[in-house]
Amino acid sequence: MQNTNMFDNITTAAVITSVIDIIIVWYVFYLLFTVMRGTKAIQLIKGIFLILVGRAVSNFFDLTTTTELFDTVLEWGFLAIIVIFQPELRRALEQLGRGSLFKGAPAGAGTDYDQMREAIIKSVRYMAKRRIGALIVFEKGTGLKEYTETGITIDANITAELLINIFIPNTPLHDGAMIISGDKINSAASYLPLSDSSKIAKSLGTRHRAAVGISEVTDAFTVIVSEETGSISVTYGGKLDKELTLEELDELLKKHWSVLPGVKEGGGMFARK
Repeated sequence: MQNTNMFDNITTAAVITSVIDIIIVWYVFYLLFTVMRGTKAIQLIKGIFLILVGRAVSNFFDLTTTTELFDTVLEWGFLAIIVIFQPELRRALEQLGRGSLFKGAPAGAGTDYDQMREAIIKSVRYMAKRRIGALIVFEKGTGLKEYTETGITIDANITAELLINIFIPNTPLHDGAMIISGDKINSAASYLPLSDSSKIAKSLGTRHRAAVGISEVTDAFTVIVSEETGSISVTYGGKLDKELTLEELDELLKKHWSVLPGVKEGGGMFARK
C-alpha cells in the first residue's frame, strides 16, 4: 500500500525534469572530457576517481583517519587543480565563451580561400618531399598575439613560394613556428609552449611537441613537416594525427582553417577587430 502511494506521488512532469537534469549533467561531463582528452588533465580525472573510490572504501570500513585524509585531499585539491591545470581550464572557458563547444569550426570563403589552401598544400608537398622541417600554426578563435610577438613580423599574403623560402634550412627564419592569422602570414620564427604529455613518442622532436603544446592551450590548428622523415602531421585540441596524406591534410584544412574576417583575439562578440 505504501509502495502504491509512493508511485502515485511521482508525476510525469517530475520524471521528465529528472531525465532532463541527468542528460544535462552527463552532457557537461562529456564536454569537459572532450576538452581535456589528449592532455595531461585526463590523468587528473583518473586520480580524482581513485581518490573518491578510496574515500568510499575507507568510510565503509569506518577508517576514521584515512577518511579524514581523503577529505583533506579533496578539500584542498580544488585549489591545486586551478593552479596546475590552468592552461586546460583556460582553454575550456575560452571555448565556452566563443561557443565552439557547441558548434563546428567555420568554413572558408570563396575562390581566394581555395587558392590559399592550394598554396599551403603545394608548399607542404615540396617540403615533405625534400624533408624540410616546417611548423605552421593557423590561428582560430583564440588570439595568438603573445606568440607572434616572440617571432619576426611578416604580415604577407599566403603563397607557396614564401612559405617554402621561410623554412629553407640555414636561413634566419626557418627555426621556429610560422603563424597564419586569417588570410595573412602573421609571423615567422615564433616560439611556442612545449607539451609535457607522456603520450608524445620519444622519436618525435621539438616541432611536434611545440605543435601539441600550442593546441593544448589554444584552439589553433597546426601542420608539421618532419625534418627526419618528411611525414606530415597535424595537431588540434591537444590531439596529434601523424603520417597524413596530402588529401587528408586538405580535408583537415577545410574543416579547421577559416580565413573569415573578424575572428581575432579571443573571438565571439568581444573580439577585437
